[in-house]
Amino acid sequence: MTDHLSPRPSHRLSHGEKLIEVDDVELCVETFGNPADPAILLVDGAAASMLWWETGLCARIAQGGRYVIRYDNRDTGRSTGYPPGRPGYTYTDLAGDALGVLDALDVERAHIVCRSMAGGIGLIVGVDHPDRVESLTFVSTSTGEDGLPPSSDELAAGIPADPDPADQDAVVDFVVASAHACSGGSPYFDESATRTLVEQDVARARDIASTLVNHYAMSFDGSSRDFAALRAPTLVVHGDHDPVLPLPHGQALCAAVPGATLLVLEGAGHDLPKPLWDVFVPALLRHTAGGRT
Repeated sequence: MTDHLSPRPSHRLSHGEKLIEVDDVELCVETFGNPADPAILLVDGAAASMLWWETGLCARIAQGGRYVIRYDNRDTGRSTGYPPGRPGYTYTDLAGDALGVLDALDVERAHIVCRSMAGGIGLIVGVDHPDRVESLTFVSTSTGEDGLPPSSDELAAGIPADPDPADQDAVVDFVVASAHACSGGSPYFDESATRTLVEQDVARARDIASTLVNHYAMSFDGSSRDFAALRAPTLVVHGDHDPVLPLPHGQALCAAVPGATLLVLEGAGHDLPKPLWDVFVPALLRHTAGGRT
């Protein structure tokens, strides 16, 4: 493991957040609900801290009788950071972090929910550590196989030039514009709420320059796993407006995993807009119910 140079957060953790040690890194974790309930581990995608699993969404899932865990991946939020362009980890290391979070919280098995780039984390954990997985949920992700449609032209046109990381206002504007582009013109995109979230996210990051680039610079060494090897009950969730990974990506993923179920979120892009939580949360609770009534 190469050195990670970003300092500890200079401001206090928010209520409910805590730093845990996983091997030689720190990960910032927050939980919702009763630890005696079935655990749901939320893992987000590239450059996204745990805040993108919104507090209201986590609380709503917890109210359904689930122990909800969200955390900052390396180089996001208050977790360990590395110099910009020099991530000292691989995809497999991030999968190990997910298991390390469960270990730190004394969770033997969990329902793993992975969004976007983190779909590969769910794949690695599901194939290599099936004993830790109750179920899998893939949100806005893909098998990455050849022949699937590329990202839309509108997406590229909607993402502005990279900002100066030292200019916090420019970074906020950049992330908000990128989130808008990733919504695919969804009628549910809320620019005001997104800006509030992004301002909080940028303010709490150890090193926003690393957040913006390092997940795209790491080695994707876990991509050799086969989705067909997954045996956990699997739910695939995909927006029909997704411009990053158009809907055929979700359909291909559902077809690749034995017995998987597809939930299409009508009007959603590459996100989980709040107006559709009334669709997503009940589906997730049903999927993670097991033998519960």
